[in-house]
Amino acid sequence: MATQAPRPVLRRLNSIQERVQSAVQEHRNIILDILSRYVKQGRTILQPHHLLDELNNIVDEEKAAKIKDGAFGNLLLNCQEAIVLPPWMGFAVRPQPGIWEYVRINVEELMLEELTVSEYLGYKELLANGTDVYDPFVLELDLAPFNANFPKMTRPSSIGHGVQFLNRHLSSKLFHTPESIEPLFQFLKMHRYRGQTLMLNDRIATLGRLRPQLSKAEDALTKLPENTPFADFARTLQDLGLEKGWGNTAGRVLDTIKMLEDLLQAPDPDTLEKFLARIPMVFSVVIVSPHGYFGQEGVLGLPDTGGQVVYILDQVRALEHEMLENLRLQGLESIYEPQIVILTRLIPNAIGTTCNQRVEKVMGSRFSHILRIPFRHDGKVLKNWISRFDVYPYLETYAQEAASEICAYLSGPPDLIIGNYSDGNLVASLLCQRLDVTQCNIAHALEKTKYPDSDIYWEKFEKKYHFSCQFTADLIAMNHADFVITSTYQEIAGNAKTVGQYESHQAFTMPGLYRVVNGVNVFDPKFNIVSPGADMNYYFPYTDKERRLTRLHPAIEELLYSSAQTDGHIGVIDNSKPIIFTMARLDRVKNLTGLVELYAKNKKLRELTHLVIVGGEIDPAKSKDREEVKEIEKMHNLIKEYSLQRNFRWIRSQTDRVQNGELYRYLADGGGVFVQPALYEGFGLTVVEAMTCGLPTFATCHGGPAEIIEHGLSGFHIDPYHPDEVAEELVAFFEKVRSDPSVWTKISEAALQRIYSSFTWKLYAERLMTLTRVYGFWKYVSNLHRREARRYLEMFYILKFRELVKTVPLSKDDEGPEEITETKAQLGPGEAAIVGVK
Repeated sequence: MATQAPRPVLRRLNSIQERVQSAVQEHRNIILDILSRYVKQGRTILQPHHLLDELNNIVDEEKAAKIKDGAFGNLLLNCQEAIVLPPWMGFAVRPQPGIWEYVRINVEELMLEELTVSEYLGYKELLANGTDVYDPFVLELDLAPFNANFPKMTRPSSIGHGVQFLNRHLSSKLFHTPESIEPLFQFLKMHRYRGQTLMLNDRIATLGRLRPQLSKAEDALTKLPENTPFADFARTLQDLGLEKGWGNTAGRVLDTIKMLEDLLQAPDPDTLEKFLARIPMVFSVVIVSPHGYFGQEGVLGLPDTGGQVVYILDQVRALEHEMLENLRLQGLESIYEPQIVILTRLIPNAIGTTCNQRVEKVMGSRFSHILRIPFRHDGKVLKNWISRFDVYPYLETYAQEAASEICAYLSGPPDLIIGNYSDGNLVASLLCQRLDVTQCNIAHALEKTKYPDSDIYWEKFEKKYHFSCQFTADLIAMNHADFVITSTYQEIAGNAKTVGQYESHQAFTMPGLYRVVNGVNVFDPKFNIVSPGADMNYYFPYTDKERRLTRLHPAIEELLYSSAQTDGHIGVIDNSKPIIFTMARLDRVKNLTGLVELYAKNKKLRELTHLVIVGGEIDPAKSKDREEVKEIEKMHNLIKEYSLQRNFRWIRSQTDRVQNGELYRYLADGGGVFVQPALYEGFGLTVVEAMTCGLPTFATCHGGPAEIIEHGLSGFHIDPYHPDEVAEELVAFFEKVRSDPSVWTKISEAALQRIYSSFTWKLYAERLMTLTRVYGFWKYVSNLHRREARRYLEMFYILKFRELVKTVPLSKDDEGPEEITETKAQLGPGEAAIVGVK
């Protein structure tokens, strides 16, 4: 008789406490020595490199290997920070992106305890407050209970692919029986725009009636040539209950009908997404970006005015093109026109820009406009620019006025509102709450990750940055949004070693204000990666000789090589060496001065190349930006300290995109490279621009560029926190190129292939429109509104955010109230009732 195989036994996985406690008992003396060295540093926060330095200092290599390969070594390798409060140490451990565990160890007794996130943050607050007295009554923000029954992903590799997960999950839930397709039927029935019924009319009153009518329509369409215009068979379909919106030709309409029939027969998520992408749902879009000088000419390089403006203008043109193409394919182009409005701030004292014009058409578009509304306080218009960190007292009244203006301008609410940055996302939240519109958020940059310890030591930053308001606004907006798009995975969840921008808002504390125990969940299906591109009207390969703008070369050569020292450029170089080039805002995080310093210190790099920096003002007296002034002064000090005048060129910020595109290509002609040295970069638009022009690129490994560039293939990752290594990498590259020029060419060609496959505005616009339709559909048929969470956020906004806003000083505007008036000739469609803004 055969013996039965033993039945498998399910064993509980050991907790982090059990694993580490076992390792501590096994290697007690070595671990005690390591922990004691940490504790000797006193009450402090230790970063990962501090922890690993002590681990690497173990002399006995055999013992060191056992520690590193064991549970205690894994704890240190995965630890994002450690809090020292002798005799205790607390550890925030991140074994995978988005997954956190918290423990503390008593160094004297080598006893280990697991902590809840609330306990760990409370422990951290003791350090900030300089006390040993724990306060059990701290306001906590916890969104987890409201999302407990909401579907979430579980694998870190799924983060950023929310719409695919949502479609799979909800399709299986909603379409499990023939009758459960009813929500989709009702969704099609309710479609109308400006009085025009779309998709289905009253002749199809029930789901049961839909199937036979679709079959009759299919029979009629199969008899027609595929390219038959919709107008030729519109009456036939109307009699069957089908209205405009299915397609512009017989072939297109038939294809759409077959998709719906497939869904009625056997629903699947891929077919559903393709079908929803064809439904006419998006006719008007509002894009919100209040801060800075939002204009089309003469604004780049002004305070708070940089890549976000370029991004939005390129985005608008791509979206309009996509919306026009959709209307054409839906057979609606002769009836409707897309409308896109960029909502920004009107600045009466516009310093020569168009920022004092209420309505401005977007160049290169047909139906897109900039609508400017001023900031007000007590009925008075704020006339001057103010920093993006100081806008919070004005946003609520701004949103209230904007809601009325937008509805008047568009003759009704828009179909989608896209927020940008902290202020734009908060305004978008207020608008969407009032107008019941689908909300999309784009962070561009979340300041919390730019400034280390800006949460726990928020009071040190408060006078200058008002982070208490900004972080609160970010939490409210990211939880209020229907979906969030990011340019990269790292924006959401970082990588194995680095915490993502959104992930950093999962749990943190601002002592004395409130504690966030569950602020945002990066496994939420609202997160989607949609990468932008560079405008290929300006940025194209240096090898495209027919399009090259050689007429600009004299001006470019004057910019680079003129010996004149002016407010526009200083330093002298010649064309005898390839150029290391960078272009960015001049602030601490962009780290242009860091690049200058690493270049200045490396003798070999100075022998091989010249360095050209484009950014900021050269005269500090001409800058209005607090951070930029500090960086300008630092740059001048570096030039003087390292005698850089003869192999370094500093050019003030350049705003002409036509010339900038040719500048990239000109530098590629000379075998140069582009370097992006930021301490952190959310995406890296200049990286995409340089690569699109074929310029080999070295870019920071901290943030988005790490995903744009495939290291060693289409460019190179650099770590700005190790500047000497960056300099050596550049030296190694230029030495290889000097002996084998094909090395440069291979990287250039691979960079172009990378861009064409993943980073174009056409791909971006297609994806964004699909996301809007899919999330709009699921909002209609399920609880994607998250009403409970939104009510909770509303309470938090009123009780906490509004109180914090009162601490932000109002801007001192020396001039009195401004009246902005306009004639009806200047008004947009549907706004004849608005004669002026008082």
